[in-house]
Amino acid sequence: MDTLTPESRHLNMSRIRSRDTKPEKHIRSALWKAGFRYRICDKRYPGKPDLIFPRYYAVIFINGCFWHAHGWTPQQDSTASTLAGGTDAANVSNRKSGEACRYFRFPRSNQAFWQNKFTRNKERDAATISYYQDQCWRVCLVWECSIRGKNSRLKIERVTDQIIQWLEVPEEAFLEIKG
Repeated sequence: MDTLTPESRHLNMSRIRSRDTKPEKHIRSALWKAGFRYRICDKRYPGKPDLIFPRYYAVIFINGCFWHAHGWTPQQDSTASTLAGGTDAANVSNRKSGEACRYFRFPRSNQAFWQNKFTRNKERDAATISYYQDQCWRVCLVWECSIRGKNSRLKIERVTDQIIQWLEVPEEAFLEIKG
């Protein structure tokens, strides 16, 4: 059950943007100060990566934990109870095993829609990463939880240092930075 009116929910959702998010701006600013130059959300690149480094053959995706369902995995056995109005068993089991992100919570209203949306988002993300790896591009995936919370400035510095190291030493084809 949604606690907001349809008008206020519409207003909230209309203000959410896919680019120039706070995590994205923080990482961009830190990399710019470190002397790196990049392209931003270029439509010519599949999946519109948040940062593109053509010189390094590298792309960076800065994913929000909610929209990209960080730590959530669709499981067949929990789908029926979730859609029938029960608790989100997949999210609960992930939290017990320590895999779930604290910034992701499965919505309680319209669960069929959200399950479908998160599944499609995860499939699209995987296909995009696979495409870049097939093209011999390096991919970095930064999760919002890695730079959010207490001591966010220190977290941003740490993540930026990891990205700089990854860009300058091209040993790893894929880097995932989690919180």
